[in-house]
Amino acid sequence: MNAHTRSGRDGSQDHGSVEVCQCLPCVTAKNEDRSVPRPCVSPSPATDQRQLSLASLSFLIVAPEGGCVYVNSDPFRAKMASCRLSGGVLVSVLVLGVQLCFLVRQTSGGFDLNMFAAQQSPPDPCYDENGKPRRCIPDFVNAAFGKEVKASSTCGSPASRYCTLTGNSADAGEERARVCHICDSTAPKRQHPPSYLTDLHNPNNVTCWQSEPYIQYPTNVTLMLSLGKKFELTYVTLQFCSPRPESMIIYKSMDYGKSWVPYQFYSTQCKKTYQKPNRALITRANEQEAICTDAHSDIEPLTGGRVAFSTLEGRPSAFNFDNSPVLQDWVTATDIKVVFNRLNTFGDEAEEASRDSYYYAVSDFAVGGRCKCNGHASKCVHDREGRLSCDCKHNTAGDECDHCKPFHYDRPWQRATARDANECIACNCNLHARRCRFNMELYKLSGRKGGGVCLNCRHNTAGRHCHYCKEGFYRDESKPITHRKACKACDCHLVGASGKTCNQTTGQCPCKDGVTGLTCNRCAKGFQQSRSPVAPCIKIPRGPTSVPSPTYPKPGERCPECLGEKKVNRKNYCKSGYVIQCSILSREILGEWTKFTINVGTIFKREQSLKLRRGDQYMYVRQSDLQCKCPKLRLGRKYLLMGSVDRDNNREGLTLDYRSTAIPWRNRWGKRLRRHQRRQKDGKC
Repeated sequence: MNAHTRSGRDGSQDHGSVEVCQCLPCVTAKNEDRSVPRPCVSPSPATDQRQLSLASLSFLIVAPEGGCVYVNSDPFRAKMASCRLSGGVLVSVLVLGVQLCFLVRQTSGGFDLNMFAAQQSPPDPCYDENGKPRRCIPDFVNAAFGKEVKASSTCGSPASRYCTLTGNSADAGEERARVCHICDSTAPKRQHPPSYLTDLHNPNNVTCWQSEPYIQYPTNVTLMLSLGKKFELTYVTLQFCSPRPESMIIYKSMDYGKSWVPYQFYSTQCKKTYQKPNRALITRANEQEAICTDAHSDIEPLTGGRVAFSTLEGRPSAFNFDNSPVLQDWVTATDIKVVFNRLNTFGDEAEEASRDSYYYAVSDFAVGGRCKCNGHASKCVHDREGRLSCDCKHNTAGDECDHCKPFHYDRPWQRATARDANECIACNCNLHARRCRFNMELYKLSGRKGGGVCLNCRHNTAGRHCHYCKEGFYRDESKPITHRKACKACDCHLVGASGKTCNQTTGQCPCKDGVTGLTCNRCAKGFQQSRSPVAPCIKIPRGPTSVPSPTYPKPGERCPECLGEKKVNRKNYCKSGYVIQCSILSREILGEWTKFTINVGTIFKREQSLKLRRGDQYMYVRQSDLQCKCPKLRLGRKYLLMGSVDRDNNREGLTLDYRSTAIPWRNRWGKRLRRHQRRQKDGKC
């Protein structure tokens, strides 16, 4: 049929979009000029909406004013009815058994064909109207539909004869009719492959898988179905073209066929065949165990009989499924296996001619359930590799949304329930970390609010939440903690500071005695710099108040004789108040005094009143004594100093005069002085 369209005023074809919905057909009353359309029924949220492309129809019809038009389209064998509605025309199409309707709106320039108008995307079922997470589950489906089934026995290879029984099997005296056929896998109309088990089940055109004739106990026939991922099953059904088996088992696997667990036993002789009681009582103690029943094991009906297993029927915890991990595990499966153990017969199998009437034949193998997503996904999708997996929400991940996605470990993963979506929460790392881990102990201590621990904090931060600055850095209060430069370096002076850690708030470094400044980079008031890394700043000494002063010669007169000892013997050692080995580092003239900075290497003897220690010290000598070379001192040289303690001075350091001994150091004196030191300790001084 040719397509008819109404052009707009500019001559262009007006194409738009289609509003697709399921609807009741338009009905025209007999002998009336105007049509009486029936309303279009909007589909429910669970209805499978099928979209139909305008290009696939290859035609478009516009209904005239009033009345209904029915059109037969050869390419699709479609039946179309168009009815007048307020604001437009309702076009109802029956294509391949699917009834659709289109609303064609009329405008001043013709009909506005709003084909495929952009509709507002439906809200995400995993979140409410306020964006709060809530439990969501995928649609209920026949998980077996279109899946491959592996059968251990299939007739037709080679071609074989089989017969179907008709008549009343209950009346043993009545002759049962046998209608025989040929099963041939090479002939499309005579084959019975396993693919017929999971194809579209049409009661008007039944297709059946069929086993080879008379495979009787103890030999069995097995059907294996892989679902492709974990499903939570509601039922497993089998509809037979032959009499139902006398004994059969349904198994499930949760590890893709590596191991199998019985799901249900069927037998007229449960105890004899499977060593299980018939119709055992299910309690909370055994609700995860398979039971045996004699239901669905009768030979009648001869065809069309059904075996239906409900996974939760009779299970005590079924009404509290959300809080029953046992049943959640019970309904979970990746594969289903059906084992037919014994054929149902009329007892005439001893006759060779009757054996081709006994076989297993199934027209439909259905597994009803939902993709297992633990309440964190509303649908399952195929990934790039073609594997089926959940479209996870709530910050979850995995084929079954069974764990939290990376960095969302602030609380443990949990299955969603009707009361709580139990979404995974991101760790609080203040934007300074990309990885974290979960700690159950911290989670319990926090009152089950948070247990995330950040790993590898960046931007010089540290702590469980990267919430403070690491050693050697302090907080810059002008920036938020989430700023990448929220922590500034302490920059503590290597010599002036006693450590690398500064105050986290002020940035003040810990300074050594006499050192000050934010980074400990200068001497405090009353202190001056030294060359010692141990004590970089020392107190400025007060000038000596009184020292023994000799009678210095007037200009032109000779210097007095130096009274300092020249020998290093026990007598001189014992009468000295101090005996030290030191190096002259520097000197500074302070009025009539010269201040030397010395480095004390070894202290052989000192009185307790003398505050003397190893390292850098000060020493004072009058300039007049230096001019007379009493003592004679040179920078950079090592000396042995011996003398009496000046008790009239209250300053730190030594005071030397013309009576003090200052002899250039000789290494051989070390042993001698150690020997004098030991004798002094023995009281022989």
